[in-house]
Amino acid sequence: MGKRVALEGNEAVAEAMRQINPDVVAAYPITPSTEIVQNFAQFVSDGQVDTNFVAVESEHSAMSACLAAAVAGGRVMNATSANGLALMWEILYIVSSMRQPVILTVVNRALSGNINIHCDHSDSMGARDTGWVQIFAEDVQEAYDNLLQAVAIGESMDVRLPVMSCLDGFLLSHSYELLEVESDEAVREWVGPYKPLNPMLDISDPKTFGPLDLYDYYFEHKRSQLDAYPPAKEAIIAEGKRFGEAFGREYGLLEEFMTEDADFVMVALGSTCGAIRDVVQGLRDNGVKAGLLKVRAFRPFPAEEIAAALQGASAVAVLDRSASYGAHAGPLYAEVTSALYSYGKQVPTNNYIYGLGGREILPDDLEQAFGDLQKVAESGQPAEPVSFLGLRE
Repeated sequence: MGKRVALEGNEAVAEAMRQINPDVVAAYPITPSTEIVQNFAQFVSDGQVDTNFVAVESEHSAMSACLAAAVAGGRVMNATSANGLALMWEILYIVSSMRQPVILTVVNRALSGNINIHCDHSDSMGARDTGWVQIFAEDVQEAYDNLLQAVAIGESMDVRLPVMSCLDGFLLSHSYELLEVESDEAVREWVGPYKPLNPMLDISDPKTFGPLDLYDYYFEHKRSQLDAYPPAKEAIIAEGKRFGEAFGREYGLLEEFMTEDADFVMVALGSTCGAIRDVVQGLRDNGVKAGLLKVRAFRPFPAEEIAAALQGASAVAVLDRSASYGAHAGPLYAEVTSALYSYGKQVPTNNYIYGLGGREILPDDLEQAFGDLQKVAESGQPAEPVSFLGLRE
């Protein structure tokens, strides 16, 4: 059994990293993720871990060092936010194409301009096509639990992919919560020792990494990379179940709240799901059949599962905490509506962009969106192209 401890989100993530005891952490500080590597560096200084902590001069260098350590055969972790993730851009693609299970905590923050240090999902959404697995936390407990599972998911022998474990900046990273922290022994037994695959330092069996790959074979290699994502989806389910068996908190690709008979369902990522739960419960108390579909795994995207979960709804609202500039709508909305169409589900769906740059989302805003859905169900026509929640007029 673990123990109940009050921790900030960043502290909880650093504690999980301490328990995992990775071989290498190469990091550069950026708000609001700074506390993670700051606290972990203290663990290194105090001799509580055996990790080689590499202080670099930029986030690009941080991910480059992580890639080198992973290719050499080490278990590697890091943390960043927003502009830091953007500066890693080039190396993110290389890590995934080399199938290296680097684990990166992304504390979600708005991207410039203008300069803003508060939460939205523009950073991880901007990296959604880099080939990394992406899972999102609703609360501090999930941020801790997700990081432990991220290691097992990425290191699965039929997956071998890097994983982003995402949590909302300040809303979770700097908020205290009473959570269950498992014992060091239980965590290390559950995670297990690292098993490198084709390490570069195995000079008895030399390999080539990152060679020039022109049009004669590049297409085939990228096609083969796609084969890793169905097993990654299965690994998220399997490791979430195994985690539940060990610690009593089971996870999956999605979480449904009162969706079984719901007429109106809201789809969202991250900490906002907690506020939606409260609104859903209040609407239920007043006779409105509302529900929440929380998307935990954004990559690989659980299209079939989402279509199945929404098939009975009369109308759906998809909340995006990021904007896809020049696109028809937000990124989560595009994925959800594509899933519905692909699996033959005709459900009128509204898109709402909210919370950019840390703008607070209020219960009244969510109730407004649910009220819109009742009108959509009556008319059969969703709003076009997007609506905004909490935007000043």
